[in-house]
Amino acid sequence: MEFYDNIYNGKTILVTGHTGFKGSWISIWLLELGARVIGYALDPYTEKDNFVLAGLQEKITDIRGDIRDKEKLASVFEKYNPDMVFHLAAQPLVRLSYEIPVETYEVNVMGTINILQCIRETAQTKIGIMVTTDKCYENKEQIWGYREDDPFGGYDPYSSSKGACEIAISSWRRSFFNPANYSSHGKSIASVRAGNVIGGGDWTADRIIPDCIKAIEKDESIEIRNPESVRPWEHVLEPLSGYLLLGQKMWQNPIGFSEGWNFGPNLDSIVNVYSVADKLIKLYGKGSIEDISDPKELHEANLLVLDISKSRFRLGWKPRLSIDEALQMTVDWYKNYKDKDVYHLCVDQIKQFTEKEA
Repeated sequence: MEFYDNIYNGKTILVTGHTGFKGSWISIWLLELGARVIGYALDPYTEKDNFVLAGLQEKITDIRGDIRDKEKLASVFEKYNPDMVFHLAAQPLVRLSYEIPVETYEVNVMGTINILQCIRETAQTKIGIMVTTDKCYENKEQIWGYREDDPFGGYDPYSSSKGACEIAISSWRRSFFNPANYSSHGKSIASVRAGNVIGGGDWTADRIIPDCIKAIEKDESIEIRNPESVRPWEHVLEPLSGYLLLGQKMWQNPIGFSEGWNFGPNLDSIVNVYSVADKLIKLYGKGSIEDISDPKELHEANLLVLDISKSRFRLGWKPRLSIDEALQMTVDWYKNYKDKDVYHLCVDQIKQFTEKEA
């Protein structure tokens, strides 16, 4: 593949969280772009994860480690001298953050700060793209989208930890990677925020698509906690295409793009959880839904929308897939992962995505 002005070809790229859902997909895409991929993460969630089934352990430099371990992390930077970092490692679950709030903050905030410090201390590393979440914003349940300069916040420990990450990233950028002083430090740092990402190879607990697939495969009804909650749904390749485009722009113009960016779907892909499950059932050809909502359940946001105007106009990025197309690609992966070579299944979906007119 020759995309993004071929800037990834031959470069050493560190991906934290490469064993995770988004991390595995961006690792595959980077490999296909000719990059040397160094992965640093904990073990994969299950033996059916995309990372495992795609055989990525044999295709990249696979390092298992915790981003809270600054000494080990620093040794990886020192040994491999990455040109660029995509930081995706995190504790990514809202409900789990209620059970392990301190660990959530340690991983998400201090882990991110450790990455920023390693970038600061490694002369070869020029670009850092720090992945947070749409939930980093102070959610007012408003019907219009959040812009990159809106206040950060978060009700639950996960969301608030990601808001804190954004504040830390902004602080490090101003204090140590200030674009005005680029000639002295040579670093460009951006943060990226995506919506609710779906796609093949995700088996994480408390996510609607994995929950649907697990139930369908067991011939059980799909239990839905928050059927009316509205989310910005997008296929995993949508935000990853934005991250890769941003990386290209930062490499070519490190001063002009060192800031925060939203990568969300078109407005017609902002629908409630019940609609997503219902669409998936129809595309899959089987399944049923059971509403198990409980007013005493832990708090989760009911409405969350991103404004992607900045990415559209300044990066030239825009979503390629409708909600139905995103779900079709997702269903296709889950229907084929048992019988097909998963790495090639992912590569074929990347090609299908990139060939589609944006």
